[in-house]
Amino acid sequence: MTYLLLAEKPSAAKNFAKALGGMSGTYDGQAYQVQALFGHMLEFVEPHEMVGDREKDDFKSWEPGSMPWDVSQLNWKKQAQKSKNMKTGKITSKAGAIQDVKKAAQHASAIVIATDKDPSGEGQLIGWEVIQAIGWKGPVKRMYFIDESEKELQNGFKNIVDLPSYNKDGEYVKANVRSQWDFISMQLTRLATHAARSKGYNAVVRQGRLKSVMTKLVADQLALVKAYKKKPYFEVKYKDENGNVFTRKFDEDKDSWRYDNKQDAEKDMQSYGPSKVIQDSKTRKETAPGKLLDLGGLASILGTRGYKSKEVLATYQKMYEAKIVSYPRTEDKVISTEQFKEMLPLVDKIAGVVGADTALLTHRKPRKTHVKDGGAHGANRPGTTVPKSLDELSKYGPSGKAIYETLAKNFLAMFGENYVYDSIKGHIEKHPAFTTTVSVPIDQGFKAIFDADKETADEEGDDTTSTGLGQNGSPIVAEGVNKKPPHPSHKWLEKQLSKYEVGTGATRVSTLSEVTTGKTALLVDARGKLTLTKIGEIAAALLEGSQIGDPGVTEKLFKAMKDAGEFKVKPHDVLHTATTLIKHDKEVFYRNAETLMKKVGSPDASMQRLQPKPKTEGVHKPTGEKVRFNKEWGGHTFTPEEIEKLLNGDAIQIQATNQKTGKVQLVEGSLQQGEYKGKSFWGFQRKKADSYTRDTAPFPIEWSGYTFTKEDEKKMRAGEKVRIKAVSARTGKPFEVDVTFELREYKGNKSWGIEPHFEEREDPSKYTRKNAPFKPEFSGYSLTKKEIEDVRAGGKIMVTAKSKKGKDFTCNLSLELKEFKGNKFWGLEAHFN
Repeated sequence: MTYLLLAEKPSAAKNFAKALGGMSGTYDGQAYQVQALFGHMLEFVEPHEMVGDREKDDFKSWEPGSMPWDVSQLNWKKQAQKSKNMKTGKITSKAGAIQDVKKAAQHASAIVIATDKDPSGEGQLIGWEVIQAIGWKGPVKRMYFIDESEKELQNGFKNIVDLPSYNKDGEYVKANVRSQWDFISMQLTRLATHAARSKGYNAVVRQGRLKSVMTKLVADQLALVKAYKKKPYFEVKYKDENGNVFTRKFDEDKDSWRYDNKQDAEKDMQSYGPSKVIQDSKTRKETAPGKLLDLGGLASILGTRGYKSKEVLATYQKMYEAKIVSYPRTEDKVISTEQFKEMLPLVDKIAGVVGADTALLTHRKPRKTHVKDGGAHGANRPGTTVPKSLDELSKYGPSGKAIYETLAKNFLAMFGENYVYDSIKGHIEKHPAFTTTVSVPIDQGFKAIFDADKETADEEGDDTTSTGLGQNGSPIVAEGVNKKPPHPSHKWLEKQLSKYEVGTGATRVSTLSEVTTGKTALLVDARGKLTLTKIGEIAAALLEGSQIGDPGVTEKLFKAMKDAGEFKVKPHDVLHTATTLIKHDKEVFYRNAETLMKKVGSPDASMQRLQPKPKTEGVHKPTGEKVRFNKEWGGHTFTPEEIEKLLNGDAIQIQATNQKTGKVQLVEGSLQQGEYKGKSFWGFQRKKADSYTRDTAPFPIEWSGYTFTKEDEKKMRAGEKVRIKAVSARTGKPFEVDVTFELREYKGNKSWGIEPHFEEREDPSKYTRKNAPFKPEFSGYSLTKKEIEDVRAGGKIMVTAKSKKGKDFTCNLSLELKEFKGNKFWGLEAHFN
């Protein structure tokens, strides 16, 4: 029996080979062969390719009447994944890689899915879809491993388990229903886009499970920030000699001692005088280190330092493959006992790399808050390969150093002692309603290494630490203000999504990367601060009252997908929720589209949709076919007489405007059938240049500012040269030149036009310094007759000229034979001291 191990990517295949002793062989008495996949190697075909001929038009259309689809019509057909190189335009396919798997499977007795195990079941889906594509009917097994270290891969190989059929494999079912739900949800993008375009906003408005929630959350928070109005108030407080402030609890319904102006508060303060401070209690407290970071939390911290989500994801992946950091797409917030034991010997070495004081790392026993069995990959943490220095991590990407330093210090904080402080409560003796609670630090503990809660907080918290209560308090008038909503940021968004348990940390980071990148970006990420693009504003306006933008709905959807994987609900019931949601949100989008102008203003220039050209139609007499074609060509609108001639099959001459140059030219053409991007059409087609002679070709009206006369045309059609006075388009200066009328070719296209014949430049080398022609001027300075004689004699003269910014400068000038872009000429050369 030979196992065919399907590794998720080539780098993983190499790690398998290293752990097992080669790409093929025998390990622990079991024959095997390793085959590398390339992530997802299959993708759904277009929706109209999944249905019968009668349904094709509806599933292809972006018109609202065709949605929501009847998803029972879809056959869920897949094809080898294709990708296009945006630079070269070359399209590559995974078809060859799939055939390689099929060929390798001919010698296997069982296929083992040895992809990553992640919370979404994506690894299972990657394996099963290839197995289905090659038509494999034999046994399928699963190999699980925490990471790609030799020990874990070897342990995983020894514990390979059998899998049931794909439709009874919960991990596959969960991932597949998510994949199909997302595919169905493309209707939301079509509907949102059509709704926006119906109101003049020519943009693709993306919508989806997570991106819509992100957009709506950010939009709502920005609205709160915009609506905020600062309302200061004044009240009496007490302050002791240590700076501690004593306040009263304010009840808006009962209390009236907060004032809109300072004078009223000062008047109220006259009722209070100095008083002793009474300590009510003193309690020793401890705080354990914060949780280990997931990828979402890590990326949100790095976002404030200018690192984009996309870059952090790419760099982290490379570092994971080098075993410098742990598996990225984990949901775990703790590590296992075995993982703790594995990392314990590396603690001091890691601390040395990131500059953490090893004297603080005294808690070397597992914490119940951080070490717990039952997880899979374990929380994000440093890997088993410890770099020699932070500097060597830059080769993985710009954020390499920051990723490791942040991740390592967060991990090391677990080995620091608890933060210890005294919590002291007190009040003002004569006025007990004035109270305070202060914290007096005793031991910073883990906070001296890394404070995860502080680092991931969206806003800076109030520093309530103190040296202790004072002896006496004095009344003061303090100014307060209603709290301003925080500006939405990566940290803020991460907390909102975590609260609703929407997506894993890695999924949130990858989706944020997607919605902040490209021409259809919904959000702008500026050093962690989030704002909406114009398209984002449109998307947010359409989402008002929608279900796809509601995090609570998305939270329930994630649970339903999980339930499908546990066979608590049927997959088609989960997919039906997509149809119900689309039906609801379709009405919402079009209702909200009516408010777009009011909410987001006029479309940007890039969004303004080109108005379709007016059409005309009739019977093309030479073919007998009824045709429809544009009534305008090159800025010229056909007259009724011209349309009649075109339908008769006659050629006509029109004055058209070149869209690039704006020049008016005489064009001759007729009505013909053409093709554009594989589609045929009827339209005005200009006559090919090489079908003309010099006598019959359309003659230009003007060239470089010169308008030709009838006499000019007559001579040039006879092949003669005509001397004209033209104007340079580049410099605006007039010049004389001989021109002829010629058939020319440029980039394979032939055309009749004006050909200039410039006089050959004189060879400047035939001149000497004494008789060479040159311009006696330099940077606004004109040479005198004496200075001209001096430079012709080979000398240097000192002049004071002006720079382009108008500042004076001094230099020496000489007359030299110079060269610029291959052209030689005599000119003045500057020499600076």
